[in-house]
Amino acid sequence: MEPPASPRRVTIVDVARHAQVSTTAVSKVLRNAYGASPEMRAKVRRAIEELGYRPLAAARGLRGRTYTIGVMLPDIRNPFFPEILDGITGCLEDTDYQVLMGPGGNGEKAEARVTEAMIDRGMDGLILVAPVSPRTHLSHVASAVPTVVVGRHGHSPAYDTVGDDDVAGAALVVGHLAELGHRRIAHIEHHETDPTRIAEMPNAQRAGGYRQAMRDLGLDEEIDVISTSYTQQGGYEGAKELLARRRRPTAVFAGADIVAMGVLEAVSEAGLSVPGDLSVAGYDNTTFAALGQISLTSVDQAGGEIGRNAARLLLERIEHRGKPSVQVKLSPTLVVRRTTAPPSA
Repeated sequence: MEPPASPRRVTIVDVARHAQVSTTAVSKVLRNAYGASPEMRAKVRRAIEELGYRPLAAARGLRGRTYTIGVMLPDIRNPFFPEILDGITGCLEDTDYQVLMGPGGNGEKAEARVTEAMIDRGMDGLILVAPVSPRTHLSHVASAVPTVVVGRHGHSPAYDTVGDDDVAGAALVVGHLAELGHRRIAHIEHHETDPTRIAEMPNAQRAGGYRQAMRDLGLDEEIDVISTSYTQQGGYEGAKELLARRRRPTAVFAGADIVAMGVLEAVSEAGLSVPGDLSVAGYDNTTFAALGQISLTSVDQAGGEIGRNAARLLLERIEHRGKPSVQVKLSPTLVVRRTTAPPSA
């Protein structure tokens, strides 16, 4: 018995016949090109829906666009990055573009593999979130496809950037804790190993902002930085080190909410309380920071707004490849919750 024949794929010719228009008209509607009347667009769209027509992305790419946008996220476990993704998809909701996501793995080799795969598959543009690759590689990517970089402070004529004022955000945290009466304020940062990119990385900016804010408040001798990683494990290990000290801090500024989660875990394990024994503040104002059981004081850098700006800039760059690069820097705010309070007597 012969296997049943595979169903034939609906083609642009089928759509044209069903709508009783030319294939050229269908092509114009698919490309959103000039010259198709509203009535023609409605007929073609109705035919596409009734026939279940799906244009081949590869074929669309040969005609100029695939209507796909690649988003590289470094760590899908960090709850801040989905907020950026929400902003991107929300901005693209009323367009023909679809988002395809790739994990960067927090490493240069993994990032290069993902970005090159996106380029090879003909994506119309890329949004790279918190990339760790050298600027030369980012410029190489941007020379091949319109690109927006999120979370890097370096400027380039090849790509647009969107980020948060991390120095100001760190100052908000230190100022809040100092106003509560804290002097021994420690900071857990992400250890940066590449000196060529350190000035561009948000973690370095936050650590620098912490140091500057402490100096501005006359707390130079209380500056205390633990270098681990922007992970829950990194926060846990950093807090363990701080809590083991004979003269431990009364407050900790974690460089990211995910780090703060590790700090809370270490404090609980040590039989101490937050904020009774230790005030804790994070950065990102992720969704779980507002949960009643956690109620984490955190810097809100508006992840959704970052994503919306990135998508908007990318659409503009896709339409105008030669336009001057744009840098968007958003102003953070501090959301005060129950994990910070005056130090105990």
